[in-house]
Parts: sequence; C-alpha cells; structure tokens
Amino acid sequence: MATSRKTAWEKLEGLPRPSLAQLFAADPARVEKMSARLEVGEGGVLFDWSKTHLSDDLIAAFEELAAASDFAEMRRRLFAGEVVNPSENRAAEHTALRGVGKEASVEEAGALLARMRLLVDAIHEGALGEVRHLIHIGIGGSALGPALAVDALARDLALVDVHVVSNIDGVALEAAFSACDPATTLIAVASKTFTTIETMTNAASALKWLADNGVADPLGRVIALTAYPEKAVEWGVDETRILPFAESVGGRYSLWSSIGFPVALAIGSEDFAAMLGGAAAMDVHFRDAEGRANLPLLAAFADQYYTRLRACQTRAVFCYDERLGLLPDYLQQLEMESNGKSVTASGDPVDFPTAPITWGGVGTDAQHAVFQLLHQGTNLVPVDFIASIAPGDDLDPAHHRILLMNCFAQGAALMAGRASADGARNYPGDRPSATILCDDLDPATLGALIAFHEHRTFANAVLMGINPFDQFGVELGKDIARQIEKGGADFDPSTAALLAAAGLD
Repeated sequence: MATSRKTAWEKLEGLPRPSLAQLFAADPARVEKMSARLEVGEGGVLFDWSKTHLSDDLIAAFEELAAASDFAEMRRRLFAGEVVNPSENRAAEHTALRGVGKEASVEEAGALLARMRLLVDAIHEGALGEVRHLIHIGIGGSALGPALAVDALARDLALVDVHVVSNIDGVALEAAFSACDPATTLIAVASKTFTTIETMTNAASALKWLADNGVADPLGRVIALTAYPEKAVEWGVDETRILPFAESVGGRYSLWSSIGFPVALAIGSEDFAAMLGGAAAMDVHFRDAEGRANLPLLAAFADQYYTRLRACQTRAVFCYDERLGLLPDYLQQLEMESNGKSVTASGDPVDFPTAPITWGGVGTDAQHAVFQLLHQGTNLVPVDFIASIAPGDDLDPAHHRILLMNCFAQGAALMAGRASADGARNYPGDRPSATILCDDLDPATLGALIAFHEHRTFANAVLMGINPFDQFGVELGKDIARQIEKGGADFDPSTAALLAAAGLD
C-alpha cells in the first residue's frame, strides 16, 4: 500500500535529530554522499549539502514523501507542457525556452528567440543607428531577472550600456536618464500584458524624455517585450520591434524569453545562448535524476526539513561574489511569490508553514552586518553560500583568496561553534549551511544556477502540495491603489488620515 503524505510526514517527525558533528562522526563518507558536481558549459558547479542536518534516514523518508506527493508525475507534467497551474488552468513552459519540454512549445520558443536574436544582431550592426544605451522598463519578473543577469555578466564589458528601471518612483527613472544620451538610447518596455501601471507610466515618461531632448520619433526607439503583441501595437510600437513570448511563461520565469532582450543586447547573442544552455543542462538533470541524486529535489528536502520540522521562518543566501549581489533579490520573488501560499493546489487551507522568508546579501559585507545573529542569535537560519573559484577581477589574487577563505570559514564556524564559559563569547554551533561553488561565473553557470533555484522552488511546492505558479496575493494592494486613483472610496481611519496628509484625498 502506497504511503500517504500524512504518513510520510509522521515518519519524518518521528526520526532522531543528531547534530552535525554527530552526523560527520558517524559517516566518514558524508561529504562524498552529500555533494555532487554538475558539468555546465566549459566548467561545472559543486553542490555541497553535507553541512545540513539531512541524514540517510531523513532522505529516505523524504523520498517516500516525494512519492506520496506524486513528484514524478508532477515533474512529467511540467516538462510535457501540461497544466501545473490549476487555479489559472495553465502550463508553465519556461523550460521550453531552453529547449527542454513539449516539442511544439520548444519549436515555437526557438522561433521567437531566433527573431529576438535577429533584432539584437541587427542593433549591434547599426541597423537602428548608433545605440549606446538601453533603458529597460519593467517590474517584478520583467526587471529582476534582466537586472541580475546584466549585473553578473556585463559590467565593464557590456556591448550596450543597460539600465533597468522598475520602481514607479521617478527618482529611479531620472537616474537612468542622467546616465544616457537620448540620441543613442533605446527604450525596452517589458510587460506580459502591456498594461502594468508602473511600467506603462514609466514608459510614457521615457517617451516624453526622448521627445523633449530632440528625438523626432520616440516610438521608433521602443522595443516591446510582451505576451500580448496586439496591446503593444495599440500603444504605438511598430510590430517589427515587438518581441513576443508565450502566455504560458510566468513573469518570474521569463528571463529566458524576450524579457532577456536587454541581457542579449548587453552580452551578445552567443553568450545569451550559452546562458540558456546552462539552464538546459540543469533542466535535463532535474528531469532525469531520481531521489537524492536530483540536486534541486535534495535541496527541497533540506528546505522542508528546516521550515517544517525545525520551525525556521527564514532562509539566507550569501553570495561571495559581487557579481551576484542581486541574486538574493531575485530569489525573494522566485521563492516567496511562488510558494508564499496558505492553501493547497486544490484550495484547501494548509496546516503547516509554507515558504520561509528569503533574504541575504553579499560577503564579506554581510559578515559585518547580520552574521552576529546567524552565529549567536536565537533564530535558527539555514544558510546558502554561493561562490566562484575563478575571480571576477584582475587585481592581486590576494583579494579573491581572502574572499573564498571567508566564505568557507563562515560555514565551518556555523557548524563547529566555539564553547566559552563567557556567554557573550559562546558560539553554540550546529547551525546549518550549504555551499554552491562554481568553477567560474560565466553565462552557462549563471543559467544553471537560476534554473536550479527554479526547480528547487517547484520541488518544494510539490512536496507541500501547493501551486507555485499563481500569485494572486499581489493583486489586492493594486486594486486598492486603483480605488484611491478613482476617488470616492471609504478606507479605515488610518489610511484616510495618511491620504489626507499627502493630499491624496
């Protein structure tokens, strides 16, 4: 008789909880068993989960939970392009953009990406005149992914200077204006529906900026990135400069589509294709590997252990690489918008914690800001460390050597601790961490890292029985903002007073 999800959780809750020191002492092969390397592009990525509290018994029980949760079937549906978003009756076909998925969807995605490549290459060859700058306007998934990838891969080597603007706060848009020459600037407007109020308001202001600074045809400088091309045509963009993507691609999973246009423009079509290739390598691994050998699934086992069995309310990500400084921001949306739910996929209330709060920063800065709490605070926080063996700079190698030493030292210190009779100097230890170590941070590696976290998020959702592909929780505040815009609505006394104080009543 098959194990039920309830029975699997009861088994997990009844298992012993040895310390990290005890786990290492009991199994000399622990590092080898709890680590794996994935070859990506010209290098690879090492994933080390040995400093987590996962044991052979726990993993076996989690594998039973995965079976009880129909993990294999849900994974099959994901890659087959079948409905995995029941509340909106949609597939989630971001993997098809990387060439892994339903054949028809892969073919369609390939054609759309080929169209984008033609436009990117034409711009680089001067078809739209001199282009030195791009202001990319979007919000949420239409901005976070491009900002991360451009910051990680372009920097001083950018073929075109890209500025990503998401905030409706005019200060953000003015900062981009001040850094760009209107005569050599393109505007990318990224919106799945081409109706997002923040994006369209910023886009209108960008057109006015171009016009006010002597650009004769501002709309001729716009590239539209959308799943609804007819909306972009209505807005005034020529259809030759509209780059569509499929409606089955969710916003926070859309970097791989035409939403990645600013990335391709900054790093070139070949490197963008390499980023897709790195993600595809992770797709194939996630699709084909079983049980503990499946890296995103193993990570989800650890996530579920700490969130549900150890009551950890947060998960921290620290990147010991300046180029990945935006990764924690990106993961906040990916993980919390996907799995921050209070009902199951069938609409029943959950009786367990779902997504933890994702947060983090950049090492070594974070060591002097938040690591006090990690080492000696009362909250147990599982930590992911992410680093690259190859440096991203040409300075004295001492810089990177010190950076990596600090990264590895923090994981060792969290686990080992240091006893002291002086409570203020006592480190309890037995605090978990995982390490993701890249050979180098190149386009293929970045693609694999992002895809790993996408699949980790999906695996967590399946183990919890929730739908990671809708995000209705972001709508209520928007609805109320629209009510304020229209006027005449009644609000609570505090909100009414704030509106009056700001002159918005």
